[in-house]
Amino acid sequence: MMRGYFTSLGIIAVIFLTACSSEKNTFTNRWFHNTTSRYNAVFYAKANIEELEKAIAKNHREDFTQVLPIFYPVDSALIEQNEELLDDVRGFASKAIDWHRISKWVDDSYFLLGLADYYDAKFDESSNTFRYLNVNSKKKRVRHRSLIQLMRQFTDLGNFEDAAYVIEYLSKEPGISKENKFLLYKTLAYYYEKRQDVNGKIGALDRTLGLTKDKKEKSRINFILGQLYQREGLDALAYSYYREAVKGNPPYERAFFAQLFAQQVAELNKSKDVKRVRNYYDELLKDSKNRDLRDVILYEKAMFEFKQENIEEAENLLKQAAKKEGRNPLQKGYIYQKLAEINYEIKKDFKATKYYLDSALASIRPTDKIYTEINQKKGIFDNYVMHYETINKNDSLIRLSQMSAEEQELVAEMFIKQEEERLLREAEQKSEQRSSGIFDNLLAFGGRGSGESFYFDNTLAMQRGSIEFYRNWGTRPLDDNWRRNVQGFQSGGRDTGSMGSRTEIRDESGPEEPGSTIGQLPDKQSLLAQIPKTEEEVNQLREELEDSYFELGKLLFFDFKEALMSIEYLENLITTYPNSSKKAEAYYILFLANQEINGNPQLYAQRLNREFPESPFTFSVNNPDAIKGNQAFLESSRLYKKAYEQYYAGNFAAARGTIRSTLENYPLTKNTDRLLLLDIMVSGKIDDKERYKNRLENYIQTTEEPQLVKLARNMLLALTGEQEEVKSESAEVAMESQVMEEQIADAEQELENEEDSPFRENPNQTHIFVIALDPEKARESKNLLADLESFHAQNFANSRLRTGNMNLNRQEVIFIVSPFSNAERAKEYRNKFMNDFNSNSLEKNDKENSFLISIENFQELNRRKNLNEYRQFYRRVYK
Repeated sequence: MMRGYFTSLGIIAVIFLTACSSEKNTFTNRWFHNTTSRYNAVFYAKANIEELEKAIAKNHREDFTQVLPIFYPVDSALIEQNEELLDDVRGFASKAIDWHRISKWVDDSYFLLGLADYYDAKFDESSNTFRYLNVNSKKKRVRHRSLIQLMRQFTDLGNFEDAAYVIEYLSKEPGISKENKFLLYKTLAYYYEKRQDVNGKIGALDRTLGLTKDKKEKSRINFILGQLYQREGLDALAYSYYREAVKGNPPYERAFFAQLFAQQVAELNKSKDVKRVRNYYDELLKDSKNRDLRDVILYEKAMFEFKQENIEEAENLLKQAAKKEGRNPLQKGYIYQKLAEINYEIKKDFKATKYYLDSALASIRPTDKIYTEINQKKGIFDNYVMHYETINKNDSLIRLSQMSAEEQELVAEMFIKQEEERLLREAEQKSEQRSSGIFDNLLAFGGRGSGESFYFDNTLAMQRGSIEFYRNWGTRPLDDNWRRNVQGFQSGGRDTGSMGSRTEIRDESGPEEPGSTIGQLPDKQSLLAQIPKTEEEVNQLREELEDSYFELGKLLFFDFKEALMSIEYLENLITTYPNSSKKAEAYYILFLANQEINGNPQLYAQRLNREFPESPFTFSVNNPDAIKGNQAFLESSRLYKKAYEQYYAGNFAAARGTIRSTLENYPLTKNTDRLLLLDIMVSGKIDDKERYKNRLENYIQTTEEPQLVKLARNMLLALTGEQEEVKSESAEVAMESQVMEEQIADAEQELENEEDSPFRENPNQTHIFVIALDPEKARESKNLLADLESFHAQNFANSRLRTGNMNLNRQEVIFIVSPFSNAERAKEYRNKFMNDFNSNSLEKNDKENSFLISIENFQELNRRKNLNEYRQFYRRVYK
């Protein structure tokens, strides 16, 4: 019997040993390799892919106020953290292919290899793998799955033509499994999502619901469909999908939003029983399960009040919402964005709008979708506040400078007293608002009720104590034995705002620690030190005032579309500063503003023709139908070249005729300043020296292009004899003509590519400074962020710059510095960076390859991942 047992074992061993061969295509071999491949290599490779996909889903932060994405976005940083998982997938799948070549799981292993390359952003390799399977695989399931994944990859990369070809091919394919059909329609919805085709997206998602039994998947798709139908105004359909989204045991937050939005589309927006609607929100606020969602509830209640035109109540609710802690940091961005909208569109409080936009930006990341929307007007509000505060501050200081020393001291003391009273009023309001909870009542029995005898619960008492301390000791650092310090009592640093106006707006919705008076109250000596003592200082303030009146008037008309407010500031400018160098342009804006309000534009047209007959603004008023844009620039460039050749040949009268006709036919182009300078050079040849000198001086004051100002200044120095040797005019203008030739080529290229380029020129938008490095160098540059922080502390201490880094793609890591309110500020930073920034982590070439990008273009770059494409745009627009 034992002999038979061992004989059987021997036979089995022989069978298994012979089955290990991957060459013999016998039943035993196939059975062995199919079993081993499926339950070892393929099983573990597939498990690793599923683990990675779960990590991608968990890492994604759902923003329920926006339509949820079809697929969870793949974060390259997360992929890098899970690189070992992908390496294991490749290892297991490769073994399944190499060791079990005759198994029926080889094609599945190839697919898993392609999927690993896809998640690793190796799109060429993954594409080749999926194409190979489509051609060579005999398994329909694998072929179809590969094509679906290829379609998703094409959609990721914006290659919609190839994606559409795959869609058409699959639409004709028979025998697609139910599982693959579900993925096909889900990927089709993703394709329509990227193409911004809402109807196609809804149709594809509807088809997916009948193709899966996964309750969690169904819940999420139902929620997305509810969002889409709600945005299309189909409330009845939206309601039914939101109710379905609650099923399947979804995460609490999604279930909460599904119920909230379902109530909105079913009743809240249509209900005339306003009290019942308000009670609904109040009940949600009371529910302890919604503690982390109170910011959302208050926001939604504010939106309801806004629709009822209860603007003040809506604003108060938004401020309450901003104070609540929430699960989604983006919600704060929406809250502050709405507060900014109310202050901008309804209250016309542009200063408050600026600070609310600042708060919104602090709550979101540059890669978030709403960042672009919030930043579209950010730069103009920054400029508005800067010039508005300059006017208030300088006007107050000039008036103070005209008072006696005793009067100045009296004003300073009065200002400090008013600030103390304001702070005490705010503290008192906070004390009154403090709620009396159960613990406060218990403390009250012991004589320690909040706001009464217990000092540290009494905001008003703490504020009074701070003020009293400040009066006696001034600002003191938190040092040990500070009473014995040799420094004077008034040596501490203080915030010394202008007496004429408070230049900081308090964020009423933000938290504030009691007893913070010391950092807010200025001292009398610092206030008095700001008052100008000499005529030169007063003149400097007047020059700043003149500039701010003009810039504010210009900003209000062109950016804020507030013609009446613009007129007020510009009229003030020409009345207060009748000899302003900006007067001609001010007349021009007043002409346009009066056209907007049906005023008297001809008054300013007459003034322009009378006072500034040779101004390009006069030419523009006289020729309102002139060609604009790149076409005008190209035509004026060619005529400039003709005028320059006439000037160089000594035919000055012909040159002047060409210049004047060009300015009249193509006014206010990029060539206007260059044409004006050439006209002044003609003046130097045929007019008297005094006129030539006056025109040069006026040109230097009114022109903003540095190279042309430098050229004009050299001409003036040569005329006055203050500089013995300067380049000849011809050499200077020849150099400028060479620059212009390059600009003409750029303009021609821009005309050809304007429609095709995915990037747009937007200098007033918030900008980001970017350093791009390859991954290996980025890993070696461990100190780069710290070096940038030190650089900012030394040179941009008050700019609140933020630094960070991210993987743009597998070939480039980018280091980001932000935000800059507009392109000009970003250029100033880059110039400082190029000249003064030093770090062992960067080579000279890395610094030179740094670039600037607007936030809108950054979103586009982050989507396309093509840095070379953006660099071409950057060289054309910024350099």
